[in-house]
Amino acid sequence: MEGNERWVDGELQHPDRDPDRRQLVSQVQKPFAAILACIDSRVPPELLFDTGLGDLYVMRTGGEAIGPVVTGSVEYGPMTSGTPLIVVLGHQRCGAVEAAYKSIRDNKPLPGNLQAIVKALEPAYAQAVEEGSADPVEAMARAQVTLTANGLRSNQDLAPLVQKSALAVVGAYYSLDTGKVEVFSGAP
Repeated sequence: MEGNERWVDGELQHPDRDPDRRQLVSQVQKPFAAILACIDSRVPPELLFDTGLGDLYVMRTGGEAIGPVVTGSVEYGPMTSGTPLIVVLGHQRCGAVEAAYKSIRDNKPLPGNLQAIVKALEPAYAQAVEEGSADPVEAMARAQVTLTANGLRSNQDLAPLVQKSALAVVGAYYSLDTGKVEVFSGAP
């Protein structure tokens, strides 16, 4: 979060981005966090947290949609090298969430494998509709973060790590307007 403050303030340090760091992590890695974020080009976790080489495991999917391969990728750090933090990072004005919202609302499937994203976001859609928010797309984006973080937190392989406080699974939301990350679930 200190890195995000630097991002917001425009006082970036660009840590861990030199040849010495490259050499240090060339043989082994030990990132301090795993981030599941959206594919959106405006939301690069390494930049908005002002981190460097070897600091983060980063997985990016449309709307933080999750399935077995993505779940396995998220599990990798905590289960193999003790990464103590998972952040599910949604964001303001998510195009994937908006497309899924409209597809479900209008009962118009998206082409190709985009429909798999829609399917993965259906629970978030249902929660957003139930909430009756004035901005259902933003409500759906936030619901997706919470549902995904809760699912990872209770995952059969990650839950024991969470229960013994070896792992925190956090839901967070990035403002495109301000650059600030808001943590809203699972903060240790």
